[in-house]
Amino acid sequence: MDNKKKRVVVGMSGGVDSSVSALLLKQQGYEVIGVFMKNWDDSDDSGVCTATEDYEDVAKVANKIGIPYYSVNFEKEYWDRVFEYFLAEYRKGRTPNPDVMCNKEVKFKAFLDYA
Repeated sequence: MDNKKKRVVVGMSGGVDSSVSALLLKQQGYEVIGVFMKNWDDSDDSGVCTATEDYEDVAKVANKIGIPYYSVNFEKEYWDRVFEYFLAEYRKGRTPNPDVMCNKEVKFKAFLDYA
C-alpha cells in the first residue's frame, strides 16, 4: 500500500495519545496534518489547563515530528451543542457527562465537517 499520497488529519490535544498517533502515521508514510480544536474560551483567570498551553504543546510536538499544524475554533459549537445541553440536563436534576456530547457533536461531527 502506497501511503505517501494519502493525507490524514489528526485531531491533536497536546497529549500523548494524539501525539504518538501523528508520529506513527508519519512514520508509515502518510502526509499528516495536525489540527488543534479550541473548544473553550480560556480568558478567565483560573489558569487551569488552558487552551493556550495545550496549543503550545501541539506546536512543540508538530514541530518535533515535522508536520504542519493548525488551530480551529469550535467554541461556538461546543457552547451550543455541549455546554447548553449540559446545563439543561443539570437543571433537570441529572448528572450529564459533557464528554459524550463533545465526542458526538464536536470531535466527530464539527471536526469531520471541517477536515
